[in-house]
Amino acid sequence: MKQDENQVSGLQLDRIVFYGRTLSEYVQFFDLNLAEWQNRKILDCPSGAASFVAEACKMGIDAVAGDLLFNLDANTLISKGKTDVEHVIDRLASVAHLYNWEYYGDVEGLKTKRQTALQHFTQDYLIGREVGRYIPAQLPHLPFADQSFDLVLSGHFLFTYGQNLDYDFHLQTVLEFYRVCSQQVRIYPIQGINSQLSPYVPQLISDLKHTGINVEVVTVPWKFQKGSNQMLRLNRQK
Repeated sequence: MKQDENQVSGLQLDRIVFYGRTLSEYVQFFDLNLAEWQNRKILDCPSGAASFVAEACKMGIDAVAGDLLFNLDANTLISKGKTDVEHVIDRLASVAHLYNWEYYGDVEGLKTKRQTALQHFTQDYLIGREVGRYIPAQLPHLPFADQSFDLVLSGHFLFTYGQNLDYDFHLQTVLEFYRVCSQQVRIYPIQGINSQLSPYVPQLISDLKHTGINVEVVTVPWKFQKGSNQMLRLNRQK
């Protein structure tokens, strides 16, 4: 596939990485008030090596993580997670000017955060898998009943990997997220890794609205990648 100038000047990854964020980051880029979701059920999908579920469960939130790789053992995931953190940090260092560093300080600060997320995830993974917190899930299909979760979160996957995943995959995945939610779906960001609005977003919004789904673009208090301070929010009608 031929890449345009904007893509070439952005972050270049050669694969979909097993890479995760912390709960404090989720709160900002999903604009979450966790007090509103106490005694509610949340799905994070695909969660990768995020520590959101591990941390949220300690706060009394009923959170579940879904990911294609959760059929693998902990040692394999730890190894892949470490490799992918190094891969992203190495690639990101050359385009650091495309990012705002107030939160992390610098590239090493970002790396520390990613290693912390991976550590908390792996510490929770074995027992979490036994009790059903970590579920293998291959999108665009989810192994959950309709409206199983109050809130579905999906970060840094759709739109981020638009060069790897076609429009139909995006549409079917979002419809599947909506199927298993009873209140809201939140998807962040709506830009690709080149910092440009994904070309899929306008068509996706149009197609979702034609099916009767209430969908909106919402500004969030987070802009690590310059220009990426918006998420897509789907609201189920009461």
